Amino acid sequence: MKKYTVGIGHNELGAAATKRNSAHMLPVSDWLSDLSENTRLTDLIEVQFKNTRKGYYHNNTGLPLEKGVKVVVEANPGYDVGEVVLTGKLVELQIKKNKIDSSRYEIRQVIRVATEEDLERASQAHEREHETMIKARELAKSLGLEMKIGDVEYQGDGSKAIFFYIADGRVDFRQLIKVYAETFRIRVEMKQIGARQEAGRIGGTGPCGRELCCSTWMINFSSVGTGAARLQNISPNPQKLAGMCAKLKCCLNYEVPVYEDASKQLPSRHATLDTKDGTWYFFSSDPLAGTVTYSSDPQSGVNLTTLSAARAHEIIAMNRKGEKPDTLAGIRAISAEIGYQTGHGDVTRFDKKKKRSNKK
Repeated sequence: MKKYTVGIGHNELGAAATKRNSAHMLPVSDWLSDLSENTRLTDLIEVQFKNTRKGYYHNNTGLPLEKGVKVVVEANPGYDVGEVVLTGKLVELQIKKNKIDSSRYEIRQVIRVATEEDLERASQAHEREHETMIKARELAKSLGLEMKIGDVEYQGDGSKAIFFYIADGRVDFRQLIKVYAETFRIRVEMKQIGARQEAGRIGGTGPCGRELCCSTWMINFSSVGTGAARLQNISPNPQKLAGMCAKLKCCLNYEVPVYEDASKQLPSRHATLDTKDGTWYFFSSDPLAGTVTYSSDPQSGVNLTTLSAARAHEIIAMNRKGEKPDTLAGIRAISAEIGYQTGHGDVTRFDKKKKRSNKK
């Protein structure tokens, strides 16, 4: 049996348990940690368990706890083992940020710093999770329930397990709970999660090459619409817009406020520009560059010309006075192939070798 070194400032769970309760998951920068009076402001601490599950507890006994310490906390029933990820005043701000109602959410106590026996027992309980999940899926299928068991998390003392499931509609799992309790001989808790929460618990690497945001730092998930992609001029390709959870990527929302502010500086899409050459219609825009592209045809891109937002507003003001400029006088003319100048789309350009200079 593997032994673990336990200390007040730091202790290790081993490779398997460290993967489950890794400190890099959902990190919070404690920018008040260098203040000596920070921990005296409140006895609340934030404890992280497997993957994205966190809880808040009182340190009434005054244990010298800091980030990275494994602790034993109260649970219902028994106890659980987790890792301290935040202490001091920021814990109160986290509770407020996550909109946790203190009247409904029972904040339990920290029992002690985890001992070698506590860590060993928790590790043995976690080793049963994968086998339990496979068996739980088979039992749910045998009962004909339209649900999927996405993950199983055992409590630190092994007396209770949380079964995380996904279902499109309401599921009557009363019989399933009885079967689980008889099969696994534990107390069963069922918790429904969404596709994004499942991706966060399982983890993975996104198309950007980085670890999924939902499994590293995101806690609250906001709805993502296709309007966010249209605002940022992203091609509406479902395969590119969908994340690992088969839903629209959460990162589509990250820059929306910036684009919204930048779009306020652009003229209306419905505004037309009248010149002596003819009438020009809105075709596309680049909010961050502050430019607008107009077409001489309202239905397709013909004679595309790009203007600065200031120049477009200037022409609109002239039209309101009954005046028409000679031309748009754009900053550059764009070919019918949107966004690309002639020759830029030719992949053979990478094969052309530069001529060497004969000058010494």
